[in-house]
Amino acid sequence: MRGGSEEPVILPKFLFDQLRDALLSEAFEPWSKPFISSRGNEYFCEIDEDYLTDRFNLTGLNADVQYYQYALDLVTDVFDLDCDDEMREQIEKSARHLYGLVHARYITTTRGLAKMLDKYKKGDFGKCPRVLCKAHPLLPTGISDLPGCASVKLYCSKCEDLYNPKSSRHANIDGAYFGTSFTNILFQVYPALVPDKTKDRYSPKVFGFKVHASAALERWQDGRRVEMCRRLRALGIGPVFPGEREDMGGEEEMDEDEAVAEGGLE
Repeated sequence: MRGGSEEPVILPKFLFDQLRDALLSEAFEPWSKPFISSRGNEYFCEIDEDYLTDRFNLTGLNADVQYYQYALDLVTDVFDLDCDDEMREQIEKSARHLYGLVHARYITTTRGLAKMLDKYKKGDFGKCPRVLCKAHPLLPTGISDLPGCASVKLYCSKCEDLYNPKSSRHANIDGAYFGTSFTNILFQVYPALVPDKTKDRYSPKVFGFKVHASAALERWQDGRRVEMCRRLRALGIGPVFPGEREDMGGEEEMDEDEAVAEGGLE
């Protein structure tokens, strides 16, 4: 110390470079990071930068995305347009839509399948709500490859059925962001993941005894008969079944029959 002042500390060059890189990495955060980590986007995986910057992978998407070039610049972190808040919000919306459409293509690649497989094994997409599937993990899928047609569904490979997401924030995700081919490709690439199909079925019982199939058939026939009578009366056609009331004012009796039939069908 000289004159009460501290001498400057000189860092070694390698330590200075490490500190500089750390500060730069903290100051710069890719657009995709907060998008993936935000609530409601847990189904998405992170797309590799080289995949996003390869124009071949984006073929045809410019027709489906408003402000396509600005949205692409934002997703690839080269956006530098000085615009008002309203315009920025529109570009943000287009960027999210663009990322979703590219995501549907990316998850069918080797790298994309590996990332989604990791999330599948962790159960990030949820468990099958069917009791007899015993919490088998689910996979996100679409029922249409066209955006705006239907929201994302969850596929169980054990019972081979589709389910709606439990959370409303997931129910608003477009199914086109996952496509109709992803789940099938995943199980073709990783055939060891295909589970044994469950043969367990719920069997209704009364005091421990199985309900006979003929009883269910009879309830179904009664329901069809009630429905046919209602449709015939609406057309002005008289009674066609024995025991049906002749007058057209037998609505109360038919309502009771309908209630019994509907109760039996539940």
